[in-house]
Amino acid sequence: MNYLEKHPMIMIVAGIMGISLSAIFVKYSQAPSAVTATYRLLWTVLLLSPAALGVPERRKELFETPKRTMILCGISGVFLAFHFFTWFESLKHTTVASSTTIVCTEVIWVALGYCLFLKGRLTVKAVAAILITFGGSMMVAYSDSGTGGSHLYGDILALLAAMAVAGYTLIGQIARRTLSTTAYTYIVYLFCGITLVALTVFQGYSLRGHGVRTVAVGLLLAVFSTLLGHSIFSWCLKFFSPAFVSASKLCEPVVAAAIAAVLFGEIPALLQVLGGAVIIGGVIFYSRVE
Repeated sequence: MNYLEKHPMIMIVAGIMGISLSAIFVKYSQAPSAVTATYRLLWTVLLLSPAALGVPERRKELFETPKRTMILCGISGVFLAFHFFTWFESLKHTTVASSTTIVCTEVIWVALGYCLFLKGRLTVKAVAAILITFGGSMMVAYSDSGTGGSHLYGDILALLAAMAVAGYTLIGQIARRTLSTTAYTYIVYLFCGITLVALTVFQGYSLRGHGVRTVAVGLLLAVFSTLLGHSIFSWCLKFFSPAFVSASKLCEPVVAAAIAAVLFGEIPALLQVLGGAVIIGGVIFYSRVE
């Protein structure tokens, strides 16, 4: 067993740093949300192809993947595609702090799904931690509701994104049991990319003519947020429960909001700060329980 397998929390921290940059990169894109998300996944599949197809062992694993596992990966990829689309769109309407905080309520939906569909059980303390986290998110949403504009709409999109990524996490926890991280992520990202291309075409957009910035943003998202973010969390599902992996992502808003305050001047309101503090308190409590 290598060093990282003995100390998987190192990878949890690395994943948090990777996903915290997602919202920052998306803010720099001038293209429609579906286009930005599509570029992210196309770059991801391209960068991951040498590792997935160039290694005989991985290539053999891909072509011998059971049909049931392939279907599960495909469904997981569709959930991930809708997560990217709704979340990217939310960032056009609300702040980085609000959007990332609400998206991180994923832990609530994962926990509920874990109980309803995977026959998992939650202790009273775990339920209390989840309720605390949810309360903090509601504080953030309430703060945005009084600012006018489309901030509340962006918050709702972020909530839908949280539900979608919860589905991706839960299904991934099942499919990941029999696949290596490389094979699992490659199949999921491939289906995710196909879904996003279809969504882009359905909305009447073209993948061309959006400038170099959009292409660059897609590449940055692929490298830092997908390969060094989501892929790491997929790897971590081998060592931690899906609820804990989702809970660890709740640290993202703190890092993302701090960067956004410097780059975009998005200074959170007092209620947003308090809500964020409640959320972080909830995840720390939940982590200790888990």
